[in-house]
Amino acid sequence: MSKSPWFWVPTLYFTEGLPYFIVNTVSLVMLKDLGTSNGRLAALTSFLSLPWLFKPLWSPFVDTIKSKRWWIIATQLTIALSVAFIALTLSGLSLFVTIFLFAITAFASATHDISTDGFYMIALDERRQSAFIGIRNTFYRIAMIFGQGVLVFLAGAVEKYTENSASAWRITLIFTAFVLAALTFYHSSVLPQAESKPDAETGGSGGLLKNFVKAFASFFTKKGCFAAVLFMLFYRFPEALLMKMLYPFFSDPSSSGGLGLGKEAYGLICGSAGVAALLTGGIFGGIYISRHGLRRSLPVMALSLTLPCIVYPFLAFIHPESLWIVGSCIALDQFGYGFGFTAYIAYMMRFADGPLKTSHYAVCTGFMALSAILPGSVAGYLQEICGYGGFFMLVILSCTLTFTVTYLVSGTLDMREGK
Repeated sequence: MSKSPWFWVPTLYFTEGLPYFIVNTVSLVMLKDLGTSNGRLAALTSFLSLPWLFKPLWSPFVDTIKSKRWWIIATQLTIALSVAFIALTLSGLSLFVTIFLFAITAFASATHDISTDGFYMIALDERRQSAFIGIRNTFYRIAMIFGQGVLVFLAGAVEKYTENSASAWRITLIFTAFVLAALTFYHSSVLPQAESKPDAETGGSGGLLKNFVKAFASFFTKKGCFAAVLFMLFYRFPEALLMKMLYPFFSDPSSSGGLGLGKEAYGLICGSAGVAALLTGGIFGGIYISRHGLRRSLPVMALSLTLPCIVYPFLAFIHPESLWIVGSCIALDQFGYGFGFTAYIAYMMRFADGPLKTSHYAVCTGFMALSAILPGSVAGYLQEICGYGGFFMLVILSCTLTFTVTYLVSGTLDMREGK
């Protein structure tokens, strides 16, 4: 007898989200605490995002080698072991080895994304797929709060007792590895035995790869492709610069231009209140587009994404001591980003629509990953050159890129697009 999706969909998508935020947020906070400079910090953690950029390249092999269920269990076990090894070897090995272990986690996590989304479509019929979309998204976001908020807050709380950052992170990562291992064991028994049907038309992994190359090439023949690619690369450029320097700005002392706040404050403000504001902004953004259409919404959403960036020069020059003021500024920025980012997703869905829309949307998500990797890799070096005040002014100036690419793609949309 097959188990109800309620037994596995929530935990599976929580497990999909958690390693992503471990790699992209927890690693940044941990490496900063262990003394990595801002320049190297931003570059190295941007490098760790590469598996999500290139995952479409090996997705055909995940589709044809073993079952989706096998890949899910194997990648979850790999992630749990990698996180455990990072914890156990944290202070005894070089930065290179730590980054290598995080890279294994990232590769396994990106592969887990492929197998999880495929398994979801195999194990559930169309009616239940639609019914559980909200559930899977909710638990992915709970993983976001757990990774960016709870784990960072926990590391800060443990450090108060151990008075040692490495020990605090070791305990936090061991706890995380235990959670991941428990979820792996649970899924090994609760996931249904759902197998995909062989697709005779694909000709195995070679045929799938050939089809992907064909879809990738056809993407660049779509009308308005040049403007679309520029939009996908530069629309969120200001926020992509900011995201790598947010925790360094929180943790660096005021003498260095930072706020001098600890991990607990960061986890509470950015991992909890900030995430809640981000999600709320996304909900309102979807409602706004559905009422006004994508073309009319784009200028408003570009303003929403860019104007709140002004809170960072304010924080850098004023250095408020009140967590309420800092939290309000971060929540305002994250709400604006969530609201404005909705247009980005809606535009990608619109541009990918048509024949081969699944493959074309995968290419769009590759450009989305690249739009964060490119500015993120240089953000730390820019901050070291300009200081926090100068860096945040550069972020404000980069908002012109958002307005420029928004103008370029607005003319390609009709007035009712997205309603």
